[in-house]
Amino acid sequence: MLTKARFWQHWAITALNERQMKLLNRLLDGFEGKLTSSKWAAIAKCSPDTALRDINDLLTRGVLRKSDAGGRSTSYELDEPPAGERT
Repeated sequence: MLTKARFWQHWAITALNERQMKLLNRLLDGFEGKLTSSKWAAIAKCSPDTALRDINDLLTRGVLRKSDAGGRSTSYELDEPPAGERT
């Protein structure tokens, strides 16, 4: 729970849409399996293109990072803030 509070405190000034907040909370609560763009689209009830735009936005901001597997099995996970930025 403390991790979740710290995460949201760190990203408090970042403008996120409802879908992004919903999925980030899912990840923070212990998402089962790997988060892919198709799972994002299903959970957020949006198109695959919208899911990818949401994910790419979070990748650019440094909220998410791609996992090691690439290609069709690309999945995403929360990125750790740089050590100097942790609260």
